[in-house]
Amino acid sequence: MWGRLIQRFRWPVLLVALGVVVVSAVWGTGVFGKLTGGGFENRASESYQATVKIKEVFGDQSIDLIALYTAPDGKQIADYSAAVTSTLTSLKSNPEVSEVLWDPNRMTSTDGRSTYAAIRLHGDDQDVKREVYDDLRPSLDVAGVTTEVGGAIAFLKSVNSQTSEDIAFAETISMPILLLLLLFIFRGLVAAVTPLIVGVIATLGAFAAVRLITYATDVSVFAINIITILGLGMAIDYALFIVSRFREELAAGLDTQAAITRTLQTAGRTVLVSGLTIVLALSSLLVFPQVFLRSMGFGGMAAVGVAMLASLTVLPAFLALLGPRINAGRIRLPFGTRKAATGSASEERGTWGRLAHSVMKRPVVYAVAVAAVLITIALPALRISFGGFDERLLPPDSTVRTVNDRLDTGFTGATSDYPIQLLVKGDAPASYVDQIRAVHGVTGADVVATKDGVTLLSVDYDGDPSEAATRAIVRDLRDLPPPAGTQTQVAGRAAMDLDLLDSLGERLPWAALIMAGATFLLLFLAFGSVLLPIKAVVMNLISIGASFGVIVWGFQEGHLAGAMGFTSTGFLDPTNLVLILVILFGLATDYEVFLLSRIREEWDATGDNTRAVARGVQHTGGIITAAALLLAIVVGGFATGEMAFVKMMGVGMLVAILVDATLVRMILVPATMRLLGRWNWWAPGPLGAIYRRFGIKHDAPAAPHPSPSRETIPA
Repeated sequence: MWGRLIQRFRWPVLLVALGVVVVSAVWGTGVFGKLTGGGFENRASESYQATVKIKEVFGDQSIDLIALYTAPDGKQIADYSAAVTSTLTSLKSNPEVSEVLWDPNRMTSTDGRSTYAAIRLHGDDQDVKREVYDDLRPSLDVAGVTTEVGGAIAFLKSVNSQTSEDIAFAETISMPILLLLLLFIFRGLVAAVTPLIVGVIATLGAFAAVRLITYATDVSVFAINIITILGLGMAIDYALFIVSRFREELAAGLDTQAAITRTLQTAGRTVLVSGLTIVLALSSLLVFPQVFLRSMGFGGMAAVGVAMLASLTVLPAFLALLGPRINAGRIRLPFGTRKAATGSASEERGTWGRLAHSVMKRPVVYAVAVAAVLITIALPALRISFGGFDERLLPPDSTVRTVNDRLDTGFTGATSDYPIQLLVKGDAPASYVDQIRAVHGVTGADVVATKDGVTLLSVDYDGDPSEAATRAIVRDLRDLPPPAGTQTQVAGRAAMDLDLLDSLGERLPWAALIMAGATFLLLFLAFGSVLLPIKAVVMNLISIGASFGVIVWGFQEGHLAGAMGFTSTGFLDPTNLVLILVILFGLATDYEVFLLSRIREEWDATGDNTRAVARGVQHTGGIITAAALLLAIVVGGFATGEMAFVKMMGVGMLVAILVDATLVRMILVPATMRLLGRWNWWAPGPLGAIYRRFGIKHDAPAAPHPSPSRETIPA
């Protein structure tokens, strides 16, 4: 039905698609000016509420910028005191500047060559301050000395800029490689270009969708990252699957209309199930209160949703227009005689089919061997340690990072530290301050200000604000009984990290329930089995476990630091890990759906479980491998970036994709399906009735094969 409609209205579909692309390219790309920065805080948390109250009563207490001035070699910064004083005096009169803190006696380096000034800016949020910084930066320079700028706002600016550069670089190197690989896979220029066309439509369409969302809620600038990865990656996956099946049906002798109809009944159904599953998996990010994670959910859902819709409408309309010309531009390679990858192998005795038969002859041996390898890779994940991010995620030569490092090593008591702030609504007696000083790990506590019946205290400690020991201090401070008649709240960097971890831990089970529930429901409706969806969830977790093991070993413990040029902090940012978890769960399900759809199709035609598995693997093995290789190129480009967390996402996703498409889908899945036998397709009576009535089934049988008597499925 759908195939005939697309065939009949192919020109209107293509014209509408062209209009959508034009609008998205002109209006949708305006999303970049509508996005917010950061978004990692939980606005309902104690630390955030305390920060708002501190700003309301005492004004902004955070240091936004740090201007570091260094004299030339052989000179002392005191020789340039007049120039520094003149610049900072002019800065104080700037309407965008709230306060300039500079004491040359206290804020000069131990070697006397450098001094720094701490600057606070006007503005209600970080986005406003980043815009102020762009205009303010030239006025910070002092003639005759080297001026370097760091601090929180400069850090956020550098993170956003470097991330954008990393994405642009990843796209620059990945697109030519993708085109070359598609040429190799399809052996034809026209067929090779079609996935990239769908990728452009998915990316631009997602930009427009996210811009619409910005009118209803805040969306972080980091949503662009996931749109780029999933928009291009999933569009290529889906287009590869659709085009391969279309060429297979043409090669089998069907005309264009019949081939389109057949393709959408089979591969189209698979794309629909895969797209819906990934969209629902990504929707689990919406349960988190952090704007960053919700934004990633919005961006990912938009990218995958548009890629799915384009693959089921625009692409088949284009194929209906092309017909056999999809094979135009045939490319002859100077080696080999293998046919172009059309997915048209008809018997289970091809390369992939033989592999499946080999696995199914010794399923226990294969399953145990692969499980042992993957468990070994995953073991480092047991040593995972969480913490916030800081300047060390920037490249070592970043100016912002250099300023932070210089303050840590060359100054005494520099403002680069992040004190714990304790807000007391009421009077804070000296005995309470003494109690704070007695908390384990606290090195000092002082009253900063008192106003309108509110007292602000600053608590010092040794160590890094992102360490678990510092978060333990925050917990101990919160456990202290407040003075009689008062209320206390703890804020500061360490408190925000603690609240973030608690928030993620509270919402993660709900996110996991959404992912697992959506996967089970859709795979059950697609395949009419109770056990296969459960197995799919387990297989997904195996792939993700291997990825997390490599991330912990390589990034937390620093074994990849030298080779990839980053600094290991000894811990991992939990928000990025949650994001990777959700994305990988969806991508792993994608390949599971590709494989099981064809196996179910063959099972319906033959009733022989072993033959169905072998034929399913034979038909999809090459396509899944090609899809995984193409997606690996997309995400692998991110591993070449400068930002540590961008590298981590690239490596983590690359490992999971390769493991999932090889060891899991090609070996573990056939092995477990052979062991389960006819139980693969079991559904108890009521559930079987639901599948027969509401199942997402393909409408046409598989190509006829000689088939034995159908195995009996247990009720």
